[in-house]
Amino acid sequence: MPHFPFLSLIFSHLLLLFATPLASSSPFSFLHPKANSSLLQNTPTEYLELTQPLPAAPLPPSCTLLLLQHDFANTVGSPPISTNYSPPSDCPSPWTTIILEFRVSSRGDQYDRISAVWLDSVEILRTSTAEPTDSGVIWTVRKDVTKYTSLFQKPNLTLSVMLENIVDETLTGIYHVNVSVFFYRGDEIRVSGLEQNALQLKNRKLGFLLRQIWARKLGFGKLGLGKLGFLLGQIAKREKKLGFLSDGSMRPSRVLYEPADLIIPISSDGSEGFWFRIQNESDLGSKRIQIPINTHRAVLEIYISSHWNDEFWYSNPPDSYIEQNNLTTGRGNGAFRQVFAMIDGKFVGSVIPFPVVFTGGINPLFWEPVVGIGAFDLPSYDIELTPFLGSLLDGKLHSFSLGVSDGISYWLVDANLHLWIDQSSGCVEAKLVRYEAPALSVKRHSKFRFLEGSFKVDGKRKFEFSGWVNSSIGNITTHVLHELKLKNSIKFKNNGTYKEVKQKIKAKTEVKLEAYSVLLLARAIYKKNFPLHLITETLPKDNGTHLSTTNLTHAMNEKSSLVLPSGVFFSSISNNQDSDGWMLFQDHSVLSGAATTAQTYRYESNYGCYSRTVVASDGELVENNSTSVCALNL
Repeated sequence: MPHFPFLSLIFSHLLLLFATPLASSSPFSFLHPKANSSLLQNTPTEYLELTQPLPAAPLPPSCTLLLLQHDFANTVGSPPISTNYSPPSDCPSPWTTIILEFRVSSRGDQYDRISAVWLDSVEILRTSTAEPTDSGVIWTVRKDVTKYTSLFQKPNLTLSVMLENIVDETLTGIYHVNVSVFFYRGDEIRVSGLEQNALQLKNRKLGFLLRQIWARKLGFGKLGLGKLGFLLGQIAKREKKLGFLSDGSMRPSRVLYEPADLIIPISSDGSEGFWFRIQNESDLGSKRIQIPINTHRAVLEIYISSHWNDEFWYSNPPDSYIEQNNLTTGRGNGAFRQVFAMIDGKFVGSVIPFPVVFTGGINPLFWEPVVGIGAFDLPSYDIELTPFLGSLLDGKLHSFSLGVSDGISYWLVDANLHLWIDQSSGCVEAKLVRYEAPALSVKRHSKFRFLEGSFKVDGKRKFEFSGWVNSSIGNITTHVLHELKLKNSIKFKNNGTYKEVKQKIKAKTEVKLEAYSVLLLARAIYKKNFPLHLITETLPKDNGTHLSTTNLTHAMNEKSSLVLPSGVFFSSISNNQDSDGWMLFQDHSVLSGAATTAQTYRYESNYGCYSRTVVASDGELVENNSTSVCALNL
């Protein structure tokens, strides 16, 4: 384990609260308190991350493949563990659903670790580990990976798993990992007859209203509704070919589109994992690729995780505060980060990621047995690239790059380029007709005296792109509007022993497809809201120990709506977590403490509802209620 100089006493009280799950463990990471040997249980504790049940969950799979069984011990500096993959011969495609299962168990002492699964260098899962205990922990991550169907259909691919870990006299936890894939060939969506009839009625009403609006815009009039209906009917038959990847965790919208025909990884060579390791704001991860000239749609899916000095970037003070107080920490550069994408050096989109807290972070007692939002299934982020096909359909190599604005060491970033191919045409014409990408606007304000002060960051960006694509589907123009906003406030009080962080991240993406310049074929709107409020106070105690009290409230709220000729579809997720507790620690070991985490997860869509509320206290679930009943508002 590498050695780092300790920070000045007061500031170390603050930064030691932010544990870092790195490949080589940091002195700022926390280990769980040692259990009394007389109280040890033989049964391991099952950890979980709240999410809605997958549509196929109650159904038996058509077939199952166990792809990998491996014990991750001393794996730092080694390449990913790999195995061969070919589609199952006993239930060949087409499949309606594909589920990836990542099952893990461990026992002993260990830091949390970052992990990922790639198929043919395409990332299909970003995850992290729970911190084990002497009595053991187990958990299972199940992810719908149907959007990667074109990959799973190919034989003789390589499936790779990266999980860097260290085992020595102190760190004894070995992660035992099983990776399986479940294939479903039947209808995985089950909707009650009453709900189905109500939804069909609602969609028929909305569809009629939309046709009236479109008829007026096009001058068809009332007598022309039949003609317009025929035209829209032809378009509706091809709705799935238009595509609309779900954004983040909006899984149910995937039933409205056909998965991409081709997925190309934007990733590294795999010697240290297929992710790019971004060390600073000028560092770029790049790959040159050539895409088929008959591509009619493109979406870039980005996987992101922050580590080391930037794991808790939203709590980092500016460098001036660190320098003037003669602090030795590297956790600076302020509290704004943006992950951006470029093609041939031209900006094409960006995201501000959800701040995932891993199981060793802030107070590890918060995350047993319910882990932080996204800790077991980190979200990915979609950027619509269809307007840029005009510069990509030339049969030449083009450079795709990823970077982190204001980033410091380090970020793990890679991407998957999803492409829809026009099977009825050998080539497709396209052109970018609108490109508005003003520079990123970031306003900063700092006011401090010694270790007390306040820091504010207000960042925003808005960009619009439009481009037409002429394929066998028709001449369709794609309009993309994206807005990002971040507000962050950090306060230090009581000579630096008290710290408060408030942050709001908002994002809105609108994608419209038009024909004949005025006919709206489809409109999708994705809204995200990530609030966070952290208060922590750390005071020195006896014999080099410190006592910290902490409250953390954070949430992932998402809304998605999609308007098509066949109807209107929606989904929303509200995922809120509130944690409160204290811990007594020395160096990076927790000696004792108490913690409570309450979480409420709500999901609604055209296909139904689901909600679950849990309360965990001192490592046990004391409340666990769920329901799938909801009222339909017609």
